[in-house]
Amino acid sequence: MSKNYTGVEDILCDDRFLSWYFKTDIRATRQWEQWMAGNPGSGPRVQQAVEFLQSLYLNEAELLNSQLTRAEKRLLEKIKRAQAPTVSFSRRWWMTAASVLVLTAGVYFIRGHRSALHTTYEEIKENKLPDGTEVIVNADSRVTYLSGWTDGKDREVWLTGEAFFHVSRTPLKSRFIVHAGRMDVIVTGTKFNVMNRPGKASVMLQEGSVTLHTMEGKELQMAPGDFAEYNNDQLVKRSVKQDSLVAWKGHKLWFENTPIRDVVSIIKEQYGVTVRLVGETVTARTVSGIMPNDNLNILLESLEATTDFAVIRQGDEIIIQDHP
Repeated sequence: MSKNYTGVEDILCDDRFLSWYFKTDIRATRQWEQWMAGNPGSGPRVQQAVEFLQSLYLNEAELLNSQLTRAEKRLLEKIKRAQAPTVSFSRRWWMTAASVLVLTAGVYFIRGHRSALHTTYEEIKENKLPDGTEVIVNADSRVTYLSGWTDGKDREVWLTGEAFFHVSRTPLKSRFIVHAGRMDVIVTGTKFNVMNRPGKASVMLQEGSVTLHTMEGKELQMAPGDFAEYNNDQLVKRSVKQDSLVAWKGHKLWFENTPIRDVVSIIKEQYGVTVRLVGETVTARTVSGIMPNDNLNILLESLEATTDFAVIRQGDEIIIQDHP
């Protein structure tokens, strides 16, 4: 991809940029990322284009046809006024804005026909997607997907939280793509676990093969048994015990010399409570054991029974401290 842009409007008119921003075409997205990597000086103009699109963001409330008609009328009036000599904005800029608004409305319309699997704290759900793919959704997580999947086209889902996928193969071997923040997981038929929570993202491959692709253009091929973490814009493989990583599917937590701070983070994610560590030595402790994860009180009792901690619950706040 070799192209020079004289202004922000040129970038806004480029299909590859729009595909990258709206995440509608993986191939075009990669081409745009390669161009950005080869043209670091374009960063300010690209950022201006992104900020312009963000200013056009539509809230995801249902729009009536009458509202869309009024919005279209107002837009056309603005374009007409922009053609007058007294207006400083160029006609091309307004036409660019019009195109982007139409595309944004189109993306919104598609989003209006989407489905979601959502779990609350302490909840785990199992379900099937339109192609027969089995998905298990961990607590406080959401899997969103568009309706009307067609064999031969990419099957795409968007994940916030954590989920385990057993992807069904299709006759035409359609790709299955999990968008997990700044990382995409691309497969055809396989079993894998994906986490996309604030400050951490990871993929564990149980069966088949996957390709990880980041917004920075990095790629990583994974084989069965591989575990990859995405931190600080880097993909790193490391060894883990698969059973411990997916124990949550069976409503269990598997700790093996796990730092207490990591345990605290998991409790917060699963139950939405506040946890405080109190004491000079407690923060250096680790936890080992398999504990039930379908009831917070039982989990806390198990944690206290298998460690040297004192666990105190006061409403929605939990205090973990050394024994007095």
